[in-house]
Amino acid sequence: MKQSRKASLVEACLNMALGFAVSMAAQVVIFPVFGIHIGVGAHIGIGMAFTVVSIARSYALRRLFEAIMVRGYLQ
Repeated sequence: MKQSRKASLVEACLNMALGFAVSMAAQVVIFPVFGIHIGVGAHIGIGMAFTVVSIARSYALRRLFEAIMVRGYLQ
């Protein structure tokens, strides 16, 4: 069954929402280990920037694989 573009975007966004939460927790723990001490606002900004990039990457990769499957290259 073919996944629609909208479904691909929704899946990517849900995946990134969970990823954002995990990244916030990871930043709070990992940054101080490397001597990086920033405020909550900076953590959120960094997390949001990487989340937007990750959504775009995930969506593009999903669409690429959908195109490959439709053309039958991986069957």
